[in-house]
Amino acid sequence: MKTVAELVEEQGVFQGLKPEWIELMSGCGKNIRLEAKTFLFREGQPADHFYLLRRGKVALEIDVPGQPPAVFQTLGPGEVLGWSWLFPPYQYAYDAQVQEELGAIAFDGKCLRGKCEANTDFGYALMKRFSKVFFERLKATRLQVLDIYGGR
Repeated sequence: MKTVAELVEEQGVFQGLKPEWIELMSGCGKNIRLEAKTFLFREGQPADHFYLLRRGKVALEIDVPGQPPAVFQTLGPGEVLGWSWLFPPYQYAYDAQVQEELGAIAFDGKCLRGKCEANTDFGYALMKRFSKVFFERLKATRLQVLDIYGGR
């Protein structure tokens, strides 16, 4: 069985981090498993974790008044979910519903924020990686909006 550090090291988004930073980060992580149709988190809840998906799929949803929730992106193995742990007021901005049994590493946001404050080089390296995730998620949302409203 692999350690959290070994699992993190294998993921593209964290490749290139110094080995001591992988260890530092891994101290805040633990393996989790969730069944399909459960929510990893809901919009407005405290954003106290981010997740590195190992297996399964998660649908990112936003509420649409008078309609079922709109799925704007589906994530799978190797992807990172949740950046709200980085930004006050530390609340999730959308719902994340498990579509297929999920195996992931859950990272404690408060633990990581403390380590980022104590080691700003580590914090900056993580911020660069999460900025990329944030940008990709924003781009996906934009494309979804264009798809919905493009014909009007």
